[in-house]
Amino acid sequence: MKREYFLYETHMHTSEGSACGFCTGAEMADIYHKAGYTGIIVTDHFFYGNTAVNRSLAWSDWVEQYCLGFEHAKAEGDRIGLQVFFGWEAGYRGPEFLVYGLDKEWLLAHPEIRDATVEEQLALVHADGGIVIQAHPFREASYIKEIKLFPSSVDGVEVYNASHISEYKGVPHPEFNIKALAYAREYDLPMTAGSDQHDETMFWGGMVFGRKLKDIRDFTRAVVNREAIALLDGSKMEHWKE
Repeated sequence: MKREYFLYETHMHTSEGSACGFCTGAEMADIYHKAGYTGIIVTDHFFYGNTAVNRSLAWSDWVEQYCLGFEHAKAEGDRIGLQVFFGWEAGYRGPEFLVYGLDKEWLLAHPEIRDATVEEQLALVHADGGIVIQAHPFREASYIKEIKLFPSSVDGVEVYNASHISEYKGVPHPEFNIKALAYAREYDLPMTAGSDQHDETMFWGGMVFGRKLKDIRDFTRAVVNREAIALLDGSKMEHWKE
């Protein structure tokens, strides 16, 4: 009996939500669908990250505009047969976190998340069943003031960020992933993998599961329970089933 595999992107951006995004949510959905992904999680840059949305807007208006990338991707995904889930990437002048398991309605009801410290964010997200994954914890870049780790607080670590091994944006830095993997293993933390993709250039990162996920909460459970059968860093896409 042939085994089924389901590939999910866990970290990607749209032009509606991220100032560094080059493709709309609908365009990104089409790109991933054509590449054979089962689903994607839209994780646009949040309020104090590289957001594309005017921060002077009232909170409800900001949230509505911020979520357009996801909503456009979801509408297109429903049309073409691609699962599209919601998340966000929160930035703290260095450390960045992928938040999964909550939705637009939760954001509208929790304006305090905008100015929350890392610790407050973790508490708020956990209180309502979401999870927080530290993204690319060892990345070195001009916008990252210092590397800070939160092993006792986060629910997991993004150990493979496929953009780190791509030559598309300059010199590859596989060492960022190597350090993240060693860190997750040292603290026995659940692991995730994603592409950090911003345009049509396919980095081939993500997580492979042996079943189709039901929704974003199912994804969070699968991460915590370590259900992934493969974590892709983008270097061996053609071999991941072997």
